Amino acid sequence: MDEKRIIELSIIANKVRKAALTGIYNSQSGHPGGSLSIADVLTLLYFEVMNVDPKNPKDPNRDRMVLSKGHTAPALYATLAQKGYFPVEDVYTLRRTDSYMQGHPDMNKIPGVDMSTGSLGQGVSAAGGMALAAKLDNKDYRVYSILGDGELEEGQVWEQAMFAPHYKLDNLTIFVDNNGLQIDGDITKVMNPTPIDEKFKAFGWNVIVTDAHDFNKLLDAVNQAKATKGKPTAIIMQSVKGKNVSYMENNPAWHGAAPKEEDFNKAISELDAQIKELEARL
Repeated sequence: MDEKRIIELSIIANKVRKAALTGIYNSQSGHPGGSLSIADVLTLLYFEVMNVDPKNPKDPNRDRMVLSKGHTAPALYATLAQKGYFPVEDVYTLRRTDSYMQGHPDMNKIPGVDMSTGSLGQGVSAAGGMALAAKLDNKDYRVYSILGDGELEEGQVWEQAMFAPHYKLDNLTIFVDNNGLQIDGDITKVMNPTPIDEKFKAFGWNVIVTDAHDFNKLLDAVNQAKATKGKPTAIIMQSVKGKNVSYMENNPAWHGAAPKEEDFNKAISELDAQIKELEARL
């Protein structure tokens, strides 16, 4: 990927962060930290990797993306809006009673959402089922899923970790958002899931560890996953919770807290400055 494309994707990712934070701020409810940490991978998937069409969101041959960590829906909504599934302004109505932008993804109401999620562990399991369905139907679409490292505490994740290699689901790629923090703090102190890579390897997965905020490295990991036959791929993304907002980075206090006016204005100012600097390089 050339530098120009990387800059373009970086601009989109920061616009995703802005829209997600605006929705959270307006509702004074939501999860900013994990939404910001997955903005880059969502941008890469929807703008560089996946076969999707906003004009035909239910295309049976489309690639699927399941946000297993459903509480970070603001980032998914903002990405879908940037892609053209619905107006960006709709994201700003997050969690309002008169809005279809619910706190967790709803496949029945929100264009582009492939699975209703929220109860941790269930989304990645559904993704495995979708991948198996593709195999049974002789379809060539691929299935992607994003889950949190704190979500690895859910037993259902490990049931799916057995399921996918058993059925040789090489059309399934999962991304573990390994930012090291969950709502109660350091994941290694709450319920230590490490070493994450070795555990997935032991279950029979192709495992890649990479930087969640480097588009070239992420794309290389996705391409390696596509080239792998006979087993699913787990991409362990080393990420920064609250990425690109200085006071939110690596701070678990922002896992599920909405910014007040002063903090929100600071966040938007920082993101605007980054976007302006990136645009100047085009």
